Amino acid sequence: MKAKEKIWKIIFLLAAGFSILAVMLICIFLFANGIPAMHKIGFGDFLLGKKWKPGNDLYGIFPMIVGSLYVTAGAILTGVPIGLMTAVFLSRFCPPRLHKYFKAAVDLLAGIPSVVYGFFGLMVIVPFVRNVFGGNGSSILTASLLLGMMILPTIISVSEAALNAVPDSYYEGSRALGATHERSVFMTLLPAAKSGILAGVILGLGRAIGETMAVIMVAGNQARIPNSILKGVRTLTANIVIEMGYATDLHREALIATGVVLFVFILLINLAFNLVKNRSGK
Repeated sequence: MKAKEKIWKIIFLLAAGFSILAVMLICIFLFANGIPAMHKIGFGDFLLGKKWKPGNDLYGIFPMIVGSLYVTAGAILTGVPIGLMTAVFLSRFCPPRLHKYFKAAVDLLAGIPSVVYGFFGLMVIVPFVRNVFGGNGSSILTASLLLGMMILPTIISVSEAALNAVPDSYYEGSRALGATHERSVFMTLLPAAKSGILAGVILGLGRAIGETMAVIMVAGNQARIPNSILKGVRTLTANIVIEMGYATDLHREALIATGVVLFVFILLINLAFNLVKNRSGK
């Protein structure tokens, strides 16, 4: 038994080491190729430049940073309320017979490929936005609605788990004091589960800011700072995917540097998630 335990211990150690090595290699590749490109272009010109014209050696990614933030914020505004209310329903209001069907539907929503979401957005949401709000339909609003739909499974699953983890004594104590079922849920259980719910929102935020294919299909992909939510926009991820296939020399290095900026955003989101998780543990 001791020999088997040592073997499994070594296997687990190698698996963990491989994961750490993969992250380190990605970091080394990105920063080794991206930081020199930022230096050539100029850190200020690269991060705050408003024009992206590789043919004229203009590599300003500020419009893409703004576009990513706009689309992600819109996704959070549309996805969080729906996801949170759905989680509350599944946790405290859904009949047991229906719960498994709703839960299966949420899990199925999580398994749909991004390109299918993008095709749905292109065929359904784009015409809807064009007919109801105006513009050509490919806009910040369209991308926000689609991303809000895509982050629902993450927010619903994590929020429901957080609500179910709250001790029943919280709810029972609230009911014993005369509070209604609805008031006990919204005034007692939700505040008690706020750390877990916030963790779900942060994970949804990471999914939204890192999404590529679906955003390319509905956002318009215009490298400019938009003045309306009905205007097209290009995100950091879309900028990399659209141009990497034919980019060379400094253009290619600038796209890798764009990946560095996106990587830093993801690191900040993961840091925020770890802070929330540690706070929840305490």
